[in-house]
Amino acid sequence: MDREQLAHFLRTRREALQPEEVGLVRGTYRRVRGLRREKIAYLSGMSADYYTRIEQQRGPAPSGPVVARLAKALRLSWEEREHLLRLSGRAASRGPASRHGVSPGMMRLFDHLRNTPAQIVTPTMETLAQTDASV
Repeated sequence: MDREQLAHFLRTRREALQPEEVGLVRGTYRRVRGLRREKIAYLSGMSADYYTRIEQQRGPAPSGPVVARLAKALRLSWEEREHLLRLSGRAASRGPASRHGVSPGMMRLFDHLRNTPAQIVTPTMETLAQTDASV
């Protein structure tokens, strides 16, 4: 795990994300670029203290499910998710096969539908991916 690069990546992605992009109301006075650490922690279902320790290069390596929730909360593209996995010391997927056969082109299109209800399903109606708006 590369703690320094992981912390830098999380910080830059958090700062690039605006409150409106995740359904939050922008305050009248903001001292922080992007989202606060507490908001990312809330969106990813973890404590603010745990997220802060990761971003400050302290604490244990995040588990696979934690990394997945962070990727979703930060609205990362497929390539960014893969990068986050590598930085956190997790094995990156091997491409579309790990995405249940969804083509890379379809996933790129799907990754741009953040605020639109959308799902990718199999012929047997098994959900492979869905946007937050479709939940």
